[in-house]
Amino acid sequence: MTKKLLRWRLLTFHRAPQDGSDTDSYCYHEDAGLLICDGIIKDSGPFDSILAKAPDVSVTDHRPYLMMAGFIDTHIHFPQVQVIASWGSQLLDWLNNYTFPEETRFACESHSERMAQAFFDQLIAHGTTSAVAYCSVHKTSADAFFSEATRRNMRMLGGKVLMDRDAPAELRDTPQEGYDETKALISEWHGKGRNGYVISPRFAITSTPEQMQMAMALANEHPDCHIQTHLSENKDEIAFTKALYPQAQDYLDVYQSYGLLRNNTLLGHAIHLEPREIDALADTGAHPVFCPTSNFFLGSGLFNHHKLNARGILNGIATDVGAGTSYSMLQTLNEGYKVLQLQGQSLHPLQAFDWATRGNAQVLGLEDKIGTLAVGTEADVVILNSSATSAMALRMERAESLAEELFVLQIMGDDRAIEEVYLSGVAQKVG
Repeated sequence: MTKKLLRWRLLTFHRAPQDGSDTDSYCYHEDAGLLICDGIIKDSGPFDSILAKAPDVSVTDHRPYLMMAGFIDTHIHFPQVQVIASWGSQLLDWLNNYTFPEETRFACESHSERMAQAFFDQLIAHGTTSAVAYCSVHKTSADAFFSEATRRNMRMLGGKVLMDRDAPAELRDTPQEGYDETKALISEWHGKGRNGYVISPRFAITSTPEQMQMAMALANEHPDCHIQTHLSENKDEIAFTKALYPQAQDYLDVYQSYGLLRNNTLLGHAIHLEPREIDALADTGAHPVFCPTSNFFLGSGLFNHHKLNARGILNGIATDVGAGTSYSMLQTLNEGYKVLQLQGQSLHPLQAFDWATRGNAQVLGLEDKIGTLAVGTEADVVILNSSATSAMALRMERAESLAEELFVLQIMGDDRAIEEVYLSGVAQKVG
């Protein structure tokens, strides 16, 4: 049995803060102990009281830094690590000019393995301990993704995309191939270690009705697998989808009519929604995922978080690398704040940090495992330095509250603010 005691300032959330004064939504200790046993959090609280219960355990002291649950990214593209920061077009041109040519390279096993190592290095360097990823259409890419996740003992979700039209031949499967390869990947990886498989029709434009039928079959056969796809990111995309599926009431109805909306469905972007679509999201429990840096970069539009939230819809927030411009969930929260500001909405820093941890875990249905520092959860931890740069340190001289410190991290922080990362209680190399 391996035990360790970590000592820092500790912040963890119990529920979503209503506003900045909602102190009952979180727990904060200036001097806290976190007791970890075999990768699981066994106790936490004021340091002296935890030490008294485990006097013989070695202590790692990271004061004055701030300890939180590791960040969770609910929408990211593993095969796009080398097209991030590709000069702009809007969505469909960007896919055709950059994404699709890049993803053809993932038919190669050695390339997929090399990129998987680089991808996971970036996640950890930016404080992300769990993510939901799209792999390429190739089984080799998904195998490389899950192999690397297993090697690092990270709780990761992902899946090979299903796409049988409107893409280069090297990126198309057939409905039957997509079904067979997905079944094989689920058998090989789902529930093995900390892996979870995600059924992944890329989006309606790249899947025929026949492939959607196969996606529905997969969803029915594997109700415990998440589903991910894209929705209403761009107006040209919406028009193209409606032309391909003229019988659908709207874009979302394409997925709904094939039984792909349920409480473990993740819908990237969901910007330009019609009233019926919002009703359907509320009725089915499916989750839109807000991708602010990507939406700004591609000029897609502004995600209306508060309107959806008011209907009881739980939204994720994510980087969407490679159209997203940073692996950092801190920078994602930064841009998310600005998107909401443009719509007269607010995002208090307490709400922001809850969203990137416990909130995203709730969206995934994994709040009993990740996203908090609660007893019994997996010890995925990030240590944050709010004075990581000279500019941040200068600003922190005037910070007078936890909320101010969090906002400095949110607006000015990036990978330089990540002091340490633990996966299942094991310290990782950062930087």
